[in-house]
Amino acid sequence: MASHRKSRPVGTRVAGIRTPALATAALTSVALLSQSANAAPADDKPSLEEVEKKVDDLYRQAESATDNYNAAKEKTATQRKQVDTLLDDVARRTEKLNEAREELGSFAAAQYRTGAAAPDTATFLLADTPQDYFDQTQLMGRLTNRQKGAVDDYVSEQSATMKKRQEASQSLQTLTETQSDLKTAKATVQQKLADAREMLSELTAQEKARLAALEKQKQEAAARKAAELAQQQAAAEKAAQEATAPQESTSTATDSSYATKAAKALAFVRAQIGKPYVWGATGPDSYDCSGLTQAAWKAAGVDLPRVTYDQVNAGTTVSLADAQPGDLVFFYDDISHVGLYIGNGMMIHAPKPGAYVREESIYYDGESAIHSVVRPA
Repeated sequence: MASHRKSRPVGTRVAGIRTPALATAALTSVALLSQSANAAPADDKPSLEEVEKKVDDLYRQAESATDNYNAAKEKTATQRKQVDTLLDDVARRTEKLNEAREELGSFAAAQYRTGAAAPDTATFLLADTPQDYFDQTQLMGRLTNRQKGAVDDYVSEQSATMKKRQEASQSLQTLTETQSDLKTAKATVQQKLADAREMLSELTAQEKARLAALEKQKQEAAARKAAELAQQQAAAEKAAQEATAPQESTSTATDSSYATKAAKALAFVRAQIGKPYVWGATGPDSYDCSGLTQAAWKAAGVDLPRVTYDQVNAGTTVSLADAQPGDLVFFYDDISHVGLYIGNGMMIHAPKPGAYVREESIYYDGESAIHSVVRPA
């Protein structure tokens, strides 16, 4: 009969411990497994550059969602006014309808009291004099005509009131849908910001310091790019002045008019530096990006739409090389950010949540981020 006992491992045990050769091998194996286990998360962890890009993307998505929120909020306010107007109109028409109904009731009562809709031969025979008959005939004729007019007015008012009630009902439904869009946009903004904060909170102090260093390098590169643009614009302006010096043109007057308005917008926006970015805010204590540019140009007497993707169509598009102080500089393919150009490749803008209104290079996120430049007045 074959033995089922397992063969003893090579080496002997002392108090449950294998020989050093096997123990070393086992420890090496455990160490390798431990290293593998530790290595997997390390490989999955994003680099600081990836974290920076992800956070920036989240802020951009939040800003885009903010524009959707602003648009829905503005639309909600407009629709609420329309609904209130319609409801007031319905109330007035209902009151008139009740008055018309009461008038019809009074006619019916008058007919009841006279006993007939119009005088007949019996009425003539019962009349004391021919004049009495004539007076009754005139009275009932007028009563019948007035009653007919009252009925027509009642039917017309009833139809108009029903139509207004339907319009009010439809407007209320549209308002409810817009309010739902507003709620969704608000939730999206909050979620994107929460995701960004969570990513930043997971960084170590050392990683945060390195991230700050990367941001500084980025800003320095943007400043150099702005200086290059400033030199190019200065050279182009000098060449233009030399070419047109002997001539007078209407464009000079136009430029002067724009410069006057732009100066007011710039004075306003400079006074806002240091105020916090708050999504959906239009001042005076905080702003989002389009809220700031809208308020700046309002100070110059120019009304801009509320959101970036409407502001980009509220003026004349110009090349970046021809940008003048006061122009609006838009960013990204979805036109989710805007700043006010102040010259020399610089702008003042409300950057993102957690930041403050500040002066910064228009190349703050790279040249490819610039979408277009628009002159609003």
